[in-house]
Amino acid sequence: MAFFKKLKDKLFKSSSKLDEGLEAIVADGGEEEAVEAVEAVEAGELVVEEAGPAEGSSSEPAPVGEGVVDVPAAPVAAPDLPPAPMPEPEPDVPPAPEPEPEPDVPPAPVPEPEPDVPPAPVPEPEPDVPPAPVPEPDLPPIPVPPAPRAEEAAAKRPGFIGRMLGRGEGPVMRRVLDDDMLESLEELLIAADMGVDTALRVTANMAEGRYGRKVSTAEIKQFLADEIARIMEPVARPMPLYPTRPQVVLVVGVNGSGKTTTIGKLASQFKAAGKSVVIAAGDTFRAAAVEQLQVWGQRAGVPVMTAPEGSDPASLAFDAMTKAQADGADLLMIDTAGRLQNRADLMEELSKIVRVIKKKDPDAPHNTLLVLDATTGQNALSQVDTFQKMADVSGLVMTKLDGTAKGGVLVALADKFGLPIHAIGVGEQIDDLDAFDPREFAEALTGAGA
Repeated sequence: MAFFKKLKDKLFKSSSKLDEGLEAIVADGGEEEAVEAVEAVEAGELVVEEAGPAEGSSSEPAPVGEGVVDVPAAPVAAPDLPPAPMPEPEPDVPPAPEPEPEPDVPPAPVPEPEPDVPPAPVPEPEPDVPPAPVPEPDLPPIPVPPAPRAEEAAAKRPGFIGRMLGRGEGPVMRRVLDDDMLESLEELLIAADMGVDTALRVTANMAEGRYGRKVSTAEIKQFLADEIARIMEPVARPMPLYPTRPQVVLVVGVNGSGKTTTIGKLASQFKAAGKSVVIAAGDTFRAAAVEQLQVWGQRAGVPVMTAPEGSDPASLAFDAMTKAQADGADLLMIDTAGRLQNRADLMEELSKIVRVIKKKDPDAPHNTLLVLDATTGQNALSQVDTFQKMADVSGLVMTKLDGTAKGGVLVALADKFGLPIHAIGVGEQIDDLDAFDPREFAEALTGAGA
């Protein structure tokens, strides 16, 4: 997906670099091991199986030696020879042993396949020998591939060896996953805005079944990516669309979170998908927000309803619903002024907008999107908690992941609230907002598979 390739390129360029932190943790107290040694450890069962038969084979020669002891039975027959001084039995004894080994040796050559060989040249297959050089060019490719392919197949059996350790011939840094390493991982995840509770839960799940084992940086990254993806998968859902017309989408958030830009991008994308959209510039206290929405409306061919500066945003929302119903619009997206979650008066104003909308349609707003700035860190948890109480938030949009974002707060939000994450943004362009993909996000966050 092109969007998440862009996410990997942009994410954490000026952040704490979670992937680099993981490398530092493994390097601190870890030991370098050759790839061959690591593969031998990972394929330890095969090594043990090979060692077993070796020891068994060394024990088998001992009974063979006992069989050799039985050979002196032949010398026991030797004392029988002296009592038979007669010359006739003595010459009989040498021919007896000699013909027995000799007939055994000749039987292989005795069948005389060699004399039969001359008849073979009679049909003259040898003149066909010149075509033999034709298969010779096929011989070099045959021996070359099997060796690497067999090694790759064997490397994939242990799990991460084929993909992670088979890349280069240099040493691989590995460290035992113990209490000290888990504590370092917890501190790193907390520093990445994942929160204490989520960080503890993630590291505990990572340690399950792996505690006491040596792990490499690549393995730790993949373990962490898998755990993050597991947490995020239940909340990765696109914004639902309903048959109700118009479907009212109320967009809320604190100052500077990117609400206006997000509305413009969503409106443009819905319009491109064949939906008729109307935008209401409900941030009547900031002229720049109205102008910005008008620019986006012109780009997408979407009408933008405005009101005089300083007018009541609830009144504008009511009028916008009336117009959207009259025009048969599919979607009405209402922008709101940014407000801090600790400003009770502004939060009460938001509640008023919701009450007025419900007078027009008791089921409205059908979607309440909370736009979060990824750079706010753990403060995003407080924002979700307050806005959810005041406006019944139904989904989240995370913006500015291309800035100094640490990204871990998105994992904490999913773990604590379980609200759907509809989209994430990594820039100002129209295609810099896309549906949330948990696996791609987890790999971009941890640097796994890079």
